[in-house]
Order: sequence, then structure tokens, then C-alpha cells
Amino acid sequence: FRNLILYRFTQAFDLDAETLEEKLAEKTFRPLGDMEPAFTGWTEPLGKEGRQLVHTVGNCMMLCARKEEKILPAAAVRELVEARAGEIEEKEGREVRARERRELKETVLLEMIPRAFSKSHRQYAYIDSWNGWLVVDTATASRAEAFIDLLRECLGTLPVVPLQVAESPDAVMTEWLKEGGVPGVIQIGDEGELRDLMEDGAIVRVRREDLFSDEIRVHLEAGKRVMRLALTWEERVSFLLDEKFQLKRLRFQDAVLDEAGDVGAETAAERFDADFAIMTGEFSRFLPELITLFGGEEKDGFS
Repeated sequence: FRNLILYRFTQAFDLDAETLEEKLAEKTFRPLGDMEPAFTGWTEPLGKEGRQLVHTVGNCMMLCARKEEKILPAAAVRELVEARAGEIEEKEGREVRARERRELKETVLLEMIPRAFSKSHRQYAYIDSWNGWLVVDTATASRAEAFIDLLRECLGTLPVVPLQVAESPDAVMTEWLKEGGVPGVIQIGDEGELRDLMEDGAIVRVRREDLFSDEIRVHLEAGKRVMRLALTWEERVSFLLDEKFQLKRLRFQDAVLDEAGDVGAETAAERFDADFAIMTGEFSRFLPELITLFGGEEKDGFS
């Protein structure tokens, strides 16, 4: 996973892999019909190597949603609508008003959809029933919510809420830079974003800079808050943490990659299982420690 948005189950997730597979099978991915602008369904996390919609390793179940949508460039749609409106105005000697323009746009879209190219996107996530987490690999909250909506549609209910920490992430990260470091096993990197909290306030983005320099301290003393900060955990996982407690640009370091390379997997399925097990094992140790640095969870969910 390259990005993490975390959700907390508010009650135990007690579906086994077989039952979950049956429910997801009700909405498996299929190619778009000629007149469909988009469709989202479940597909095998292992791709062509897999046969199951739920891929289980230990207490974790990997899921993959695939969305295919037609590409309809807004500029092309707008240009055609304007051309049609111009023809009507010239022919009938009147102005085409907003409601009629909307109707023209709908007509244009219906004409363009069957001929449009399509693109697809896969969204991965896994359920950790032991820790009570749903972990979504995305940098965009809207995509995470779309994944959850699809899962909830198949299950009928999905008792999850965004994981919230007790202390404000931007306040904690600001204090770290003011105090000169992080307690415990987290190291601060050389990238960050500082922001003035006033409306339209200044934003300072730094990369490959010493975040404990006098220049950064001046910004902090002026009242700017740290909204993003590059961090590394135990020299095993590096990431960029933002003010919403979302992890971006996550990378495993050499120690983890070396362990993965020593597994000796012979097939794609074995490699997938090994990587999945290593990743979730790292997260199960790393995420609780990170959450603790921010005062723990704001509200207790399932644990």
C-alpha cells in the first residue's frame, strides 16, 4: 500500500471469508455496457492469478474494487453543446436558456457515451478483524468513502467510522518541531508543510530541509502550524502524515524489503501472500505506536 486511510469498526466484524465472498459475488465487476457511463464491482485482489474476491492471510482479508468509467472530456462536451445552441439560436432567432442548455447537454452525453473510450481503476483495502480496522489504500477520502459505500451495499451494514486520535495531529506535530524531536521510535524527516491558520493564510512547503533550522523556528514562532510531516518508524516504514491523520507516500525501508526478498516465493500467489503478511504484520505493530503518540483514539471502537 502507498497511502493509508484508517477506519475503526465500532463492533466486531464477524463475517468469515466464505460468507464475505458470497456477499461480494452479488456485485462482481463486469465490462461496461454501451450506454453505461460507469460501473464499479468487486474483482480478485490477485488479478489474473486469483480466483477469489476475498484473499485471506491470517486475520486479514484483502478486497479489491474495480471501477470502469467512460472518458468524456468536459471541453469536448461543452464545445458540442455550444455548437448545438448556436444552431438553434441562428435558426429560430431566439436565445437558448439555461434549462434548454441542460437538456442539450444530456442529449450530447447520451450520444457520446457509446463511442467514448473507458478507463479503469482498482481500489484495494483490507479488513483486520483482530485489530478492528479497515485500511484503505488511497490518498483521497472520497475514494475511500466510495469503497465503503460499495461494501456496505453488499453487506447491508458496515459499522465503521474514520479513526480519530485524541490530540490534534497538527498541534502534536507542531510541538514536535518546537521541542526538537519525537518521543519514542519515530524520526522526523526533511519534508513538511506549515500553514497559517488564518483565512487565506500563508503556506510554507519545504523539502530536503532541516526542519529544526532557525528559518523553520521563525515560522513556528509566527504561529504557523505543521500540517504535513515526513516521518520514519524504526527505520522500517517512512511516510508523510497530514493533519487528518492520513498517511501518504508510504514506503517500506531496506530492512523490510530484505525480509520480503528472503521469503523465497516461487509463484505470484506465494509472493502476494508473503507481501501481504509482511505488510499487515508491520502495520499491526506500527499503527498502534503511532496512534499512541497522538493520545490514543478519541473514541473507543471495537478492540
